[in-house]
Amino acid sequence: MRLGVLDVGSNTVHLLVVDAFRGGHPTPATSEKAELRLAEHLEPDGSLSEAGTIALIEAVHKARDATAAARCDDMLAFATSALRDATNSAAVLARVRSETGVGLEVLPGDDEARYTFLAVRRWYGWSAGRLLCLDIGGGSLELAAGRDEHPASAASLPLGAGRLTREWFTNDPPTRKELEALRDKVDADLAPVARELRKVGEPDLAVGTSKTFRSLARLTGAAPSGAGPRARRVLTHAGLRQLGSFISRMSSSDLAELEGVSGSRAHQLVAGALVAEAAMRALKLTELDICPWALREGVILRRLDALDGSSRSDRSAQDAPTGLGRLTSDEARCSG
Repeated sequence: MRLGVLDVGSNTVHLLVVDAFRGGHPTPATSEKAELRLAEHLEPDGSLSEAGTIALIEAVHKARDATAAARCDDMLAFATSALRDATNSAAVLARVRSETGVGLEVLPGDDEARYTFLAVRRWYGWSAGRLLCLDIGGGSLELAAGRDEHPASAASLPLGAGRLTREWFTNDPPTRKELEALRDKVDADLAPVARELRKVGEPDLAVGTSKTFRSLARLTGAAPSGAGPRARRVLTHAGLRQLGSFISRMSSSDLAELEGVSGSRAHQLVAGALVAEAAMRALKLTELDICPWALREGVILRRLDALDGSSRSDRSAQDAPTGLGRLTSDEARCSG
């Protein structure tokens, strides 16, 4: 079947179209992104601004039409931290559904961690043993650990690179005082979660996913994207500490010139590096493997699992994202 997966994040709205079947490897067909930076459209009272809401509706319209043009059999649409945080989230979601026909489901942070963990498990397989997974987004940090497809421990913290940049840095580059204050805050927030994750046991493999970790790994010498998704990429704690010391003295415009850093996210890189280093330190990790699969792939895999629950566990059926903004193929084609 052909699936369209619409991921409304703090930085981007990303539509991924894949050809997939239960038990198979999802194969990307098309991918489209819109840089909305929704988190930067949050008003002082926490509500998503009118401009942000209009931009979101336009992006969802475009994604809906692209899904119809790709003749998708189903569409899964979900939103993460930016809409989860918005005080007017319910009104925005209702307006999106009314004007586009697409129902966005806001994922709880713990579900983000679980779906990402599933994707990492499927990518590396059972031979990877006990996994520990870290994912730094624009608004939150997800952590999960365990031996199975369902993590034994999962958590989400409001330590996203974009959020911390907005809330803690007023200078570009940030001052030493700003960096030290943020490091203290991140260390304090991570400490209790790290203790819980360590109770699961020493990981056989620690993994980082998504854009921030990919950029940091690239800047420390990992293979470029052109090497393909199966090239092994590793981020070491020693390399990350050295990189953090270097980039923390650079302006965002200079960071945007570095290979592997997108211009739209350059200003978030220092905060992202600080969170990554703090997480590795708190969890006593010397290195992370970088996984090309993350939240979107986890949502796809769980949806495919739900197509035939007869041979899956009750837990899988309960966790399957069957209500994630589904738009049937007939509805999609009519709406186009």
